[in-house]
Amino acid sequence: MDSTWVYLIRHGSVAGAETRRFIGHLDVPLSPLGEAEMERLARRLATVPLGAVYASDLGRSRLSAEIIACPHGLTPRIDPALREMAMGRWEGLTADEINAREPEAFKEWMARLGEFPFPGGESVPDLVARAWPAFERIVGAHAGERVAIVAHGGTNRAILCRALGLPLDRLLVFGQDYAALSLLEWRKGRFVLHVLNQPPPP
Repeated sequence: MDSTWVYLIRHGSVAGAETRRFIGHLDVPLSPLGEAEMERLARRLATVPLGAVYASDLGRSRLSAEIIACPHGLTPRIDPALREMAMGRWEGLTADEINAREPEAFKEWMARLGEFPFPGGESVPDLVARAWPAFERIVGAHAGERVAIVAHGGTNRAILCRALGLPLDRLLVFGQDYAALSLLEWRKGRFVLHVLNQPPPP
């Protein structure tokens, strides 16, 4: 069987990105910069024979996917399981604000990144339990094809950890910048990572 190629993409820059807030499930829109980033990436991928484009149901992912899909005449397929990790009551706050309000919880979260849940939100295992089955379904539905998945920093990192068999506490070893591309190949029963966190062309 031919290889299956997954173009795993993080959505473009969001409004207020410079404040570095924990966004999670907040439906923060793409910024004009983010739209421009995705347009540049779409031009790079215009000659790739994509069979489908998938996205989470959050607006920043949906619009990014629409931009990627447009040159191919495709409509993104929306899957809420690809959402970013739910960050509970820390959504909308900066790390400094969280540390000032809940220093002990923040310290524990930093020390146990792979397992400690966001207060009122999800843990990394929760995210993997939600996103990985969706990822497997997509790969299985497009055997031998090329498919794009436009999701989120945390979601993509969790998928990469699981695909490559790394422990979840290694989550942050994978850079996931806005509008960056990672490329996975499924062949002979395993995933091979060919590209990690490649920025869009200038």
